[in-house]
Amino acid sequence: MTTATAEPKQRIVVDWEGYLNLPSDLTHYEIIDGEVKPLATPTFKHQLVVGQLMLVIAPVVRGKRLGELLTAPYDVVVQRAPVRTRQPDLMFLSRARFAHLTELADAPRLEQPPDLVIEVLSPSDTDTAWADKVRDYHTLGVPEVWAVDIARRAIEVLVYEATGYRSLGWFEGAQVVRSQVLGEVALQPAQVFEVLNELEAEQPTE
Repeated sequence: MTTATAEPKQRIVVDWEGYLNLPSDLTHYEIIDGEVKPLATPTFKHQLVVGQLMLVIAPVVRGKRLGELLTAPYDVVVQRAPVRTRQPDLMFLSRARFAHLTELADAPRLEQPPDLVIEVLSPSDTDTAWADKVRDYHTLGVPEVWAVDIARRAIEVLVYEATGYRSLGWFEGAQVVRSQVLGEVALQPAQVFEVLNELEAEQPTE
């Protein structure tokens, strides 16, 4: 997950029609109660972790025809009025819930809750910003949310309950992530963060 680091030069507020007519070259943003919020450029580490998650999860998801795994930027509409959209780092759409994924082939946005949202936390993320994002996913009805913490080298799994998300705990190292949605994917945090260990091992020593 990346967050805005600076206010846009000109504050842009849109209704639903305005959102549908935003410039096509504006892609990396979220809309919070109608206000367009540009997202910060992700760090190199952030992108490495997102890529590694794809490499580990996608082969199983596609190989077993469980569904599709999508990466940002791709809008998930939380509500139309006032407009709220999010752009998860990764999201999983299952064939069990999206029986005809081909119908989404030309869809420029998703107006249904994905089965799983995965957000890679950034150093700039605040507790308030994260809580707001989680609240939006709960409002939308996303069954499961992962918080991938680069600093902790750990992954938290949040599962939907009527009153809010319940944490299944933080998983690290060789622990298998307890996902209710991706139960067939035996993911270990060590598999995800090994790319960071390799990167740090390559750094020259003084």
